[in-house]
Amino acid sequence: MSHLANDSCKVRSPFGSRIGLGLRCVLVVILVFMSVSIPMTAAQQASPQHSDSVTIHGSVLDSRGKPVMDALVRLQQKSVSSASERKTNGEGAFTFPSLATGDYLLSAEKSGMHSHTAAVSVLLAGGQQQVNLVLEGSGGDSEAIPARSPASASPAPQAMEFADKPSFTVAGVTDWTAVGGHGSDSTLRTSETLARETLALKPEEKGAGSAGASGATASETGGHSAANEHRLAGEQDEKQGDPLAAVHEFEQAVHLNPNEQNYFEWGSELLLHRAVWQALEVFEKGAAAYPQSARMLTALGTALFAGARYDEAALCLCDASDLNPADPEPYIFMGKIEMAAPNPLQCVEPKLARFVQQQPDNSLANYFYAMAIWKRQQQPLDQLAAQQIETLLTKAVTIDAKCADAYLQLGILYFSQRDAEKAIALYLKAIAADAKLAEAHYRLAVAYDRTGEHAKAEQEFQLHDEIKKAEADAIERHRHEIKQFLVDVPKQQAHP
Repeated sequence: MSHLANDSCKVRSPFGSRIGLGLRCVLVVILVFMSVSIPMTAAQQASPQHSDSVTIHGSVLDSRGKPVMDALVRLQQKSVSSASERKTNGEGAFTFPSLATGDYLLSAEKSGMHSHTAAVSVLLAGGQQQVNLVLEGSGGDSEAIPARSPASASPAPQAMEFADKPSFTVAGVTDWTAVGGHGSDSTLRTSETLARETLALKPEEKGAGSAGASGATASETGGHSAANEHRLAGEQDEKQGDPLAAVHEFEQAVHLNPNEQNYFEWGSELLLHRAVWQALEVFEKGAAAYPQSARMLTALGTALFAGARYDEAALCLCDASDLNPADPEPYIFMGKIEMAAPNPLQCVEPKLARFVQQQPDNSLANYFYAMAIWKRQQQPLDQLAAQQIETLLTKAVTIDAKCADAYLQLGILYFSQRDAEKAIALYLKAIAADAKLAEAHYRLAVAYDRTGEHAKAEQEFQLHDEIKKAEADAIERHRHEIKQFLVDVPKQQAHP
């Protein structure tokens, strides 16, 4: 678990600017006369507010893929006994507007035919989720997606060899861009980033202090070749763009041999494709079976964060860091969720302080600890905290001259202290380290405007807008590539 330790310090501030051109003059005045204790707080307050409601919509289809008119669609929110019902229109479409964010169960029926019950999570205010439901006859076994060819199909699921069976079945995929938000929500973007980084977590070497990891290694060498074959097939399916086949292979590997590696692969695949609650279930079972596996706890923390259970996520990552205090990865994960979470997380700051003590020459250690201290401060910063933050950020850029985010935060610190010239110099260093750091361009534009260099300010505002648009487009393209799993769960069953 060391692949992030030597990364250049390129950690995006979760408080990325989202401000329209018409608000710039107001924000310049705000930034001049007010201290800024959390990056982009002023920008967030001035941002256009999304509606708090969400929408779930889609179509009901028959087994041949044709739309079904007048099908009864039932939507029930997690932990709520009542349900809403709609009938599909002439094109087989349905819409449930003005919903609260949360987790729902969705199903359809008509003339004795029923769909699977799909678990739908819409966690971003203003978001939308599109789900297509397929009606099947009683006892029918139609699939919501095309079946794999006989040459590549996985064997039919067998009874698991461990006591707890999963409470879900992955039955299809849908377009992940239906979450809405156009890539602007920092918590969602952090969750997506951590899901990808979870895949790269490595097991501890045998003898490194993790009984969970060494137990998995011993199990793999104990003759479970069939489980290994399924896991390798799953890895190949994911590379070839067939995540549905991949997740079934990983599940089958756990059926045959529930070791640490197989649990981890299955849960990571679910998390990557936004089956958040199902990933959480798998990682919880994996962590219970292998409590000394730091990467399993790290993955569990990532899943909890994706489900907006921020305090629990922090506790898992803090526990992971305790298993092997020299391992940087749990600290890096907790640093990122601390920056993205809406409020300071209780256990994180002392653990990041230990990270700096353990690895004083790690630029990320200094950067994340500085940001954790800053986050719990009130406006304005007291002098002692400001000095501590300045010292840590200065050390981060001294260790790593490409640590653009630390330059940016130093600039924000000086600007809040009404030292525009120092702030400008640091914003320029941030841009030199990373020309696509949008917030640095925005902050530089505000500082130029403050010092009367209006032409330069307008140029930086324009660059900021171009970079933000390119970032949003890239996020949308990525979400098109990462399909979201559709999950069947028993009716009336709540998520973990």
